[in-house]
Amino acid sequence: MTQAARLRTIMAILETSRHPVHKDVFLSELDVSPATFKRDLDVLRDQFQAPIAWMRGEAGFQRGYVLEDKEWSSGKLGLPRAWFTATEIYALLMIDTLASHIAPGLLTEHLQPLISRISLALSAAEDAPEDIRSRVQLLSSSARRREAPQFEHVARATVRRLRLEILYFTRSRNERNIRTVSPQRLIHYKENWYLVALCHRAEALRVFALDSIENAKVLETPASEVDKKAIDGVIGKDFGIYAGGDRKWAKLRFSALQARWVEAEVWHPEQKASRLDGGSLLLEVPYSDQRELLLDVLKFGAEVEVLEPPELRAEVRSRLLRAFYQYE
Repeated sequence: MTQAARLRTIMAILETSRHPVHKDVFLSELDVSPATFKRDLDVLRDQFQAPIAWMRGEAGFQRGYVLEDKEWSSGKLGLPRAWFTATEIYALLMIDTLASHIAPGLLTEHLQPLISRISLALSAAEDAPEDIRSRVQLLSSSARRREAPQFEHVARATVRRLRLEILYFTRSRNERNIRTVSPQRLIHYKENWYLVALCHRAEALRVFALDSIENAKVLETPASEVDKKAIDGVIGKDFGIYAGGDRKWAKLRFSALQARWVEAEVWHPEQKASRLDGGSLLLEVPYSDQRELLLDVLKFGAEVEVLEPPELRAEVRSRLLRAFYQYE
C-alpha cells in the first residue's frame, strides 16, 4: 500500500469511528510497522494540518487517536482515489519537475509542503511516486528558446501595475529600439514567454517575446489599464500568438497520408475539418496574422496545399520556390 493510500485509510478510520482508535487497529489495517505509522501521522499533522490527537483514556474513556474537528474531512487531503486524466498528470509532473530545479534558497522552505503534497498526489491508486516519475517523462521542444534574462523585471512590473522601459530587438527587421510599455498580461505559449503590453509609442496593444527584451527597467509610473475584453479579443482569438488586421480563414488540404495525424490535432478551437474524396483532409482555421501559420504550413512540405485565401497561397508558393531553387 502506498503512502497516499495509507493516509486515506487512516482518515477514513478516524472519520467513521465514534470512539478513540487504538494504534493496534491502524497497524493491523495498514500492515505496517509502528515507525511507518508514526511517519504517516506526522505527514497528516504537519503537511495537511489534520487535527489528529491522542486520548490518554483517563476517567473510563478508551484510549486512542481521535479526529478533534469532525468538520475536517479527508477531502482536504487532495489525494485522488483513482488514476489521473492526461492533463492532470501533466500538470502534477510539470510542477514537480519545475520545483526540483529550483536552487536552494528562501523559497525552497515555503515550497516544501507543496512538493510533499505533489509527491503524495502522484501516488495515485497503488503506484508509488518514484514509479510514476521513472515511467513518465516530460521533454522540452528542441526549438525551445534561451532563458529570458529580464523575466523578473517584466513579471514584477506586470503584477505591480507599473510601466516598463525596454530595449527590444525586432528580429524580422534586425533593429533595436527603446520603448515604454504598460504591461497587461504574461503568456506562456509553446515553451516561450510573451508580454502583452500597451506600447505608448504605437498607442496600441503589442505582443513582445521576452527573449527579445534585452534590457528592462521598472518605472515608478503607474501602468495604463486596458480593458480585459480588448486583451481577450487580441490574444487567442485567431491562430497563433500574434494578431492584427481582419480575420481570415485558411483552407488547407492535407494528403491522405498526413490526414491521419492532422485530424487528431487541434489547431484552433473554431477549426473545421472534413474528409474529402480519396481520404485527404480539408482543414479550415481562422487567422489574422500569417507569420506563425506560414511556419506551421511549410513544415508539412508536399503533404499540404493551401487552397485559400489567394495571398496565403501565393506566399507559401513563393517560399517553396525559393527553397527549391536553393537545391538547383
